[in-house]
Amino acid sequence: MSIDLAFDRQHIWHPYTSMIDPLPVYPVVAAEGCELMLENGQRLVDGTASWWSAVHGYRHPVLDQAVTYQLGQMAHVMFGGITHPQAVTLCQQLLAITPPALNKVFLADSGSIAVEVAIKMALQYWQGIGHRQKTELISLRKGYHGDTFAAMAVCDPVDSMHSMFSKLLPQHHFLPAPDSPYHSEFRPESLKPLQQLLEQRHQYIAALILEPIVQGYGGMRFYHPDYLAGCRALCDEFDVLLIADEIATGFGRTGSLFACEQAKITADILCLGKALTGGYMTMAATLCTDQVALGVSQSEAGGLMHGPTFMANPLACAVANASIGLIRTGDWQAQVAAIETQLKAELAPCQASPLVKEVRVLGAIGVLEMHHPVDVAKLQQHFVGDGVWIRPFNRLIYLMPPYIISEEQISRLCWSMRRAVGV
Repeated sequence: MSIDLAFDRQHIWHPYTSMIDPLPVYPVVAAEGCELMLENGQRLVDGTASWWSAVHGYRHPVLDQAVTYQLGQMAHVMFGGITHPQAVTLCQQLLAITPPALNKVFLADSGSIAVEVAIKMALQYWQGIGHRQKTELISLRKGYHGDTFAAMAVCDPVDSMHSMFSKLLPQHHFLPAPDSPYHSEFRPESLKPLQQLLEQRHQYIAALILEPIVQGYGGMRFYHPDYLAGCRALCDEFDVLLIADEIATGFGRTGSLFACEQAKITADILCLGKALTGGYMTMAATLCTDQVALGVSQSEAGGLMHGPTFMANPLACAVANASIGLIRTGDWQAQVAAIETQLKAELAPCQASPLVKEVRVLGAIGVLEMHHPVDVAKLQQHFVGDGVWIRPFNRLIYLMPPYIISEEQISRLCWSMRRAVGV
């Protein structure tokens, strides 16, 4: 079946794209391993793992089998008043790999919804224990947490794609973006803004929400683990909840299973998504402590006020169980470490380009930050011409490939990035 690109351009909205002059799209008809296959037969090495989710690559036999098996049982059943084996097993697996204090699980249907649920948990918790005035949130500049309204309200209010909605969103507190880079010496004074805000407003603040260690769509910024540890300590001191958005960083992307591990901290509420299902299905999870769950359950509503139609979808749960099984039994740590070593070596020459402001690598993430915003359509054409799929945005050209990627495939991606910046 051929793809009608003219119809697509005229009628179909793609992410963050104008309908007046949409960005070009490329017709993918199949995917396998770390490659996408275009309609014309060309193969592209995927450098983004389908927005960071397909960590095991495409058409993995274990994941394919999990979906096929579950289709023979049931594709979906409502979760209100019903449970099913795949959901129970998934929650058992999540509790086995996350910190012991996090032992209540809400299975949502996207990363943004996981953040919405986390915010509801925080607000209902304080209502439930008699602190109804604690309704304010703290977030970080350069932070990104999703495209739904509560999530947008804790994204950077100025330097983000959501600034046009600022007058419609709840107004929260924003701290300066962490300014102690991951590979540099930690600057304790970077915690001063948080300390000062909590001293002034802690009785009204419900939670601090942040992306641990890596700020994703806000600029692919890597910050020092001691900043995260300091945030945890200040939240404890001033009785404020900590929400960790690990939707992008969870399941090994930064080199540890969860980025919070690098600061040796546990959040009160944890959001997971993207790689949860290995990129096969849309699914997310929000975990919380017993303390938070008890407070929510004591609130006026009597329970957590959220319930998506496709919550705990059996197909998604089945493939998530298989994906976590691959993580738990596989060699992802060595794979991510090898990717990091190769990206450091092969992207380093890009620092010599006058177009490049900074090259940075952490785990299976490689970033070229440019001095100026890139021409996405032009760069995309260059990459496809080189047989790779790299999706730049704003001032960033980056890689977050599947963990199973080969050395040769990484080299091809890095070669094309070096050509793009003229080195």
